[in-house]
Amino acid sequence: MNRATAIVVIAICSLEALAAPSDYFRITVVDEQTGRGVPLVELETVHHLRFQTDSAGAVAFFEPALMNRDVFFHVRSHGYEFKKDGFGYAGKSLAVKPGGSAELKLKRLNIAERLYRVTGEGIYRDSVLLGGRAPIAEPLLNAQVAGQDTVMALPYRGRLHWFWGDTLRPKYPLGHFGTAGATSGLPARGGLEPSAGVDLTYFTGADGFSRPMIKLGAPGMVWVHGVFTINDPSGSERLVAHYMRMKSLGEMLEHGLVVFNDEQQRLDKLVEFDLKEKWRRPHGHPVRLKGAGGDHIYFPAPFATVRVKADWQSVTNQSRYEALAITTNTTGKAQHEWQTPSAPLTQKAEREQVRSGQLDPAEARLQMTDADSGKPVDMHSGSICWNDFRKRWVMIGLQSGGTSFLGEIWFAESESLTGPWTLARKIVTHDRYSFYNPAQHPYFDQHGGRLIYFEGTYTAEFSGNPVKTPRYDYNQIMYRLDLADPRLGLPLRRTD
Repeated sequence: MNRATAIVVIAICSLEALAAPSDYFRITVVDEQTGRGVPLVELETVHHLRFQTDSAGAVAFFEPALMNRDVFFHVRSHGYEFKKDGFGYAGKSLAVKPGGSAELKLKRLNIAERLYRVTGEGIYRDSVLLGGRAPIAEPLLNAQVAGQDTVMALPYRGRLHWFWGDTLRPKYPLGHFGTAGATSGLPARGGLEPSAGVDLTYFTGADGFSRPMIKLGAPGMVWVHGVFTINDPSGSERLVAHYMRMKSLGEMLEHGLVVFNDEQQRLDKLVEFDLKEKWRRPHGHPVRLKGAGGDHIYFPAPFATVRVKADWQSVTNQSRYEALAITTNTTGKAQHEWQTPSAPLTQKAEREQVRSGQLDPAEARLQMTDADSGKPVDMHSGSICWNDFRKRWVMIGLQSGGTSFLGEIWFAESESLTGPWTLARKIVTHDRYSFYNPAQHPYFDQHGGRLIYFEGTYTAEFSGNPVKTPRYDYNQIMYRLDLADPRLGLPLRRTD
């Protein structure tokens, strides 16, 4: 690049930086069903300038060469569609001018509704450029967080506590890998209405960047899963989680339990577990349930096949963790049973038991199928919550594979936490993009559980897509699901 070209580039960038709200052309993309702005919609010009709507569904358009002209925009978004013209183009030509505006309506194909991005930079960037007000306190950059992987969240001592894995920052390609944390207000205690957003207050270091919540004094990434609360021997409520110190995505170096230190606002090592016994530990999104067998904490991920008694002594003793397995009774009949010697049952192992004739298909608990096609739906991760509106346990689960690898989210329900889980319906789809580790937020439920909220990690990782979505990639996106939608009226089993 020569000096003259560099000056022109700098001048153009400066023009946008100095533009007033009235200089922009506002493009708002809305859900035709709800009228709400749709985040994560890509608008692309014929010469491949690409823009993504922010969490309000807005794009602040300011291109000096294209102002006061008709400009065609291709419109695309995961799980939504825009009407095609006579030549088959899904898009529209807009009369672009400073201070002008246009609204584009999308048809939602997803059953779930995309609401907003929870983490990362520029959540409401375009809305701010257009002079609007954002519903969250930090609409541009919060605690220097540019990206975050996999959310864990639960209420603890009057506030929601949030934890994530690897956390990115603008300053350098490597952020930190020691578990990030934040808190927010509960909706009933001064927090935002859940359809509006989440006001996160991060735990930060002296430099203002999100700080590691765990320091083990040994190399490796540190992640937490299976976050729950339990009373300690003194009767005080404590926040406990399972930690994993990782050498790589597939190699664990150490694992055990950490406990939240309320004074220091960090997670301290509580007990280290035997590395050979990887399944005996909390994981997923725990559920506490009192039943005929006692008071237990179950760890769905997505199926509830591991549990432990809900007391401090049992939780901290690795040998007390039980697995749901298939055993044989005295008559030679296969049955599901909680026991300690064997590893937990998997969907694949149970399917083989059915295929071999050792297990009656009517007794299977984990064999989910597509309610429309009857094809098996292999699950990778997810969460289960009791739902008062449905009067059933509701699973929001991630398919392993699917039309977009680790990008397809399914809904299923059962009368029991441990199944049987049978029919499922896809509620969110992606085009060559991942959306993994979905988590329900039952403390956000509205209208008696009719409206539920869940989020997941949106990332190009594992998808094979070489093009990463600016700002959105490697961040958390919130969805809302209306359980009164007739498409979710699933019987518990297929009848054909």
